[in-house]
Amino acid sequence: MSGVRTRPHGAGEAGAGGWEPRMGQMTKMARTSDLEFGGPLGALVLVALLPCTVLYLLLACRTEAASVLNNPLPQLDPSQLWDPAALILVLAWFALQSVLYLLPLGKVTQGMPLWDGTRLSYRINGLHAVVITALLTAVGTACGLPLAHVHDCCVQLACVCILTSLALSVLLYARSLCVPEAALAPGGNSGNPIYDFFIGHELNPRIGNFDLKYFCELRPGLIGWLLINLAMLMKEWELQGSPSLAMLLVNAFQILYVFDALWHEEAVLTTMDIVNDGFGFMLAFGDLTWVPFTYSLQAHFLVSHPQELSPTGAVAIILLNALGYYIFRSANSQKNTFRRNPGDPTVAGLETIPTATGRQLLVSGWWSLVRHPNYLGDLIMALAWSLPCGLGHALPYFYVVYFTALLIHREARDEHLCRRKYGSAWSTYCGRVPYRIFPYLY
Repeated sequence: MSGVRTRPHGAGEAGAGGWEPRMGQMTKMARTSDLEFGGPLGALVLVALLPCTVLYLLLACRTEAASVLNNPLPQLDPSQLWDPAALILVLAWFALQSVLYLLPLGKVTQGMPLWDGTRLSYRINGLHAVVITALLTAVGTACGLPLAHVHDCCVQLACVCILTSLALSVLLYARSLCVPEAALAPGGNSGNPIYDFFIGHELNPRIGNFDLKYFCELRPGLIGWLLINLAMLMKEWELQGSPSLAMLLVNAFQILYVFDALWHEEAVLTTMDIVNDGFGFMLAFGDLTWVPFTYSLQAHFLVSHPQELSPTGAVAIILLNALGYYIFRSANSQKNTFRRNPGDPTVAGLETIPTATGRQLLVSGWWSLVRHPNYLGDLIMALAWSLPCGLGHALPYFYVVYFTALLIHREARDEHLCRRKYGSAWSTYCGRVPYRIFPYLY
């Protein structure tokens, strides 16, 4: 499912940094001519296919075989898909995260220049939100909140999130028809309503200072992913008498990843999701449904299919995750620092290639190894998250397969954009750094 770009802090142009003067350069937005995902027909198929994929995976986790080839859907009854209580829970969750987003905590910073030269302000308080959420969850659990019930109604919760994502996408597209041209997204202005609905027609829809895309990118789905994982741990504890080592590792690895994303929240402002992509079904569904319900698939699988993990195996998996995290974090930090301030002492000595736009392409440090070292680290971590589930089932490795396809697609998209933007400088860069993601392989 390469159409849902949802990773919060590992995407964007490879090795590009510095400020590109845009103010006054573009007075009218051109129609989008390079259509992705098979154009309008592909977009329509994905709108139908992606929700079905989420439900299929969740239901397959609950079967004895846990096979991606089994089809549990014919066994369903309506009560397995819809519960009014699930709607109340989801709306309450969105309301809580909205309130936390609006709290006057953290700092306010400016985003990158947009296509028309403007820069928006953002409040950076995602870490505050996840800490407050954790405290509220701890208090609620101590007072008897049945967190494990999230496992039992996970499919109903997913159905509500699917409908919520669809409703939000419809409202976003309707709103985008009434905004000025300067507010539109460069990639979602094809003139075809199906395609623009999917990709996102408006770039940064806001209600006052409430930025809808930025909120959805890092808050309800990302923090909800951790809450679902914790609920799976509590359910396993309830069934087995204690959480397994495999479940503890999955929770720990993914807690680290989400806390890293929120600790470095400001870095998301340099990604293509914020700077280039409109807010439509692709991001709304990805943020609110795909992330919490498919990224938690390993923990969900372990509830019904507990795995024995030896201390030696656990240590090996921990070391693998640590390696991936080190590559991922150090490469991203280098890139984000260079983008925001190429004169920063930590990156000022790195070798670069000048471009006609005034920006520089980074060709040293991690970015001399491959064009996307952050993607390499991400994929190593993805494998480490799945290995605690054993090697007997393919289902827990869906995330690895999906994410590999996603990052290869993103890399191809970056390549196209950068070649068009930087011309001969990009060709020089590719000659210096021939490998895209995997050293000596790809």
